[in-house]
Amino acid sequence: MSDSFVSFIKQEFAAKADKLKAGEMAAYMKTEMPFYGVSAPERDDIIKKAMKIHPLKSAEDIEQAARELWNMKQREGKYAALRVAHSKTKFVTPDKLPFYENLIREGAWWDLVDEAAVKLIGAAHLKNPRKMAPVLDQWIEDEDMWVRRTAIICQIKHRDKTDEKRLFAYCLKCADESDFFIRKAIGWALREYSKTAPEKVKKFVEENKNKLSPLSYKEATKRLK
Repeated sequence: MSDSFVSFIKQEFAAKADKLKAGEMAAYMKTEMPFYGVSAPERDDIIKKAMKIHPLKSAEDIEQAARELWNMKQREGKYAALRVAHSKTKFVTPDKLPFYENLIREGAWWDLVDEAAVKLIGAAHLKNPRKMAPVLDQWIEDEDMWVRRTAIICQIKHRDKTDEKRLFAYCLKCADESDFFIRKAIGWALREYSKTAPEKVKKFVEENKNKLSPLSYKEATKRLK
């Protein structure tokens, strides 16, 4: 079933290819990886049609389809792979961690990593925080910046279920890093949590203002002013 699903998406993407848009999309993403030039709304429509015509009914079907899409030459394949991977939340579990980790390490850019971080790693963490916490504790020490970014931002949709202690600890752990994507991640994660616990975030950022980069501090406090 996954073969028919993937074939349908490939055919539809190819049919809607637009060379001008493809070039613009590659330039925006600062990548040499080719695009078809299919917009996000068009991709979503195609994937929805594929799921209706060729439904993926098991975790195995979903992973197989996602892997095949991920390996496409065009970047839209990777976008589709991520969309498919989290299409059925009941199949997003810590057991799929090796697959999710591979997407993050190979993706290595914000347009791919962030979706995997929030909708795969974050969702798996919500289901089983006890199993995921030790993994994230290793990831925040990882040499791969994108893996560290994932550990920081994976809880941005957790609201009152956020592991506050780990969030704050991870932000401080990476606070002295100069990389833009880490600094932005810290600010983003804190800003999202401030929607749930504004006073706690305010206290944290003020107590650690001298440790946080100006960018992290600015992003973290956007909703606190």
